[in-house]
Amino acid sequence: MNARRPQETRTPRMGALARLPVFLSLQGKRAVLAGGSEAAAWKAELLSAAGGSVEVFADDICDALVALADEPPGGAITLYRRPWRSLDLKDASIAIGAFDNDDDAATFATASRTAGVPVNVVDKPAYCDFSFGSIVNRSPLVIGISTDGAAPVFAQAIRAKLEALLPQGFAAWAAAAARWRGALKASGLSFSGRRKFWQLFTAHAVTHPQQQPAEADYDRLVAEVHDLGETVETGSVTLVGAGPGDPELLTLRAVRALQSADVILYDDLVSRDVLDFARREAKKMLVGKTGHGPSCKQDDINALMVALARPGKRVVRLKGGDPLVFARAGEEIDACHAAGIAVEIAPGITAAQGAAASLGLPLTDRDRACRVQFITGHAKDGQLPKDIDWRSLADPATTTAVYMPAKTLPMLVARAVAAGLDPRTPALAIARATRADQQHIAAPIGNLPNRLQQMALPGPLLVIIGQVTAATAREVDIKTGAAA
Repeated sequence: MNARRPQETRTPRMGALARLPVFLSLQGKRAVLAGGSEAAAWKAELLSAAGGSVEVFADDICDALVALADEPPGGAITLYRRPWRSLDLKDASIAIGAFDNDDDAATFATASRTAGVPVNVVDKPAYCDFSFGSIVNRSPLVIGISTDGAAPVFAQAIRAKLEALLPQGFAAWAAAAARWRGALKASGLSFSGRRKFWQLFTAHAVTHPQQQPAEADYDRLVAEVHDLGETVETGSVTLVGAGPGDPELLTLRAVRALQSADVILYDDLVSRDVLDFARREAKKMLVGKTGHGPSCKQDDINALMVALARPGKRVVRLKGGDPLVFARAGEEIDACHAAGIAVEIAPGITAAQGAAASLGLPLTDRDRACRVQFITGHAKDGQLPKDIDWRSLADPATTTAVYMPAKTLPMLVARAVAAGLDPRTPALAIARATRADQQHIAAPIGNLPNRLQQMALPGPLLVIIGQVTAATAREVDIKTGAAA
């Protein structure tokens, strides 16, 4: 087998953005608002809540604006019962207009731009330099959602989803982070120690969102970092299961690991959609492990993980499926332990589970299969493993999932049939399980190698053998016209 060397993968360029998401600081700055309607009142409330000093110019000012000026949520709101003038825009940081007709909107937008002030005209995107999105407020944690005006109702629906997901208590923890940041910098902790503090802080805040943060929490977290001693200066390795391909099958733990990683070492079998969950700043290195193709040597991968983690980097070893199932996790764990590197595991959905779920296939059944087993289709040398229990594979009450059998399936089937496996046993071959381009073939196991040769399915390939596949196989045959 040809050897490969680990190679860095360039992070894909940022895709086109309809709008640039920017969070503008208005604390103590002038915000000019032309118009006195209910729509203007809502914008005045937003500007004041952000700390802006809001000046409203209009002949007619609605009752809502009057009430708001009496009790502003943040910055002062001053009402001027007259039309706006160009001089009013001088030294303003932002300008908002609420007009019924396009002529007034155009005049205000032109004057604002001439004064060098970014402008928004309510519900008139042609005259806007920026837009207001739907807001999820857990200040100082703030989320803005924009569809560039294409689907405001859709943005509101997404906002409702996020509101339900984010506890109100996150606001208090975000405020505590702002209070504690200065103290932490003066605490004498190293950069690695401070990063560990924030990791512990985040884990606690996420799991205790409704607990009111107290100074005792800060002291406890700092003490935890001190208790770690020199180990805090050493990085870590996390073995992460990427699942069989569909990024929606990632676990929350896997997503958190990807979003906090400094370096990600990933295999060819990992879906590129999964890598989109990693933070853009992370270095991504392909350590190409593919069946029956050029691959990086396992010893080289082990050495690279240790070398990256020793200086303090957070390394994610990203593997297709589950890292503990036919992924050589034991060798990588041993290498980390030998080097004194902390190693964690974020399990993933293994290919057999993902493939079965995508086809609506139970792997066990009280009447047809009381046992399920996973076996690999090739050993270290790429040949059929020598230690397969052929009698268990021939057991009619067992479901067998065979991983990576593309080259060895004909020999495996011949040996299994010789050991007593009925060649009429239904079976499925699934390629690229759970991905958008998933394909599968149904056939009796005795015929499956020939069918695979005729169809030439792409990898990665999984074969499931057993009576539980009978119903799924019949459905596939009906839909495709394939002969069982």
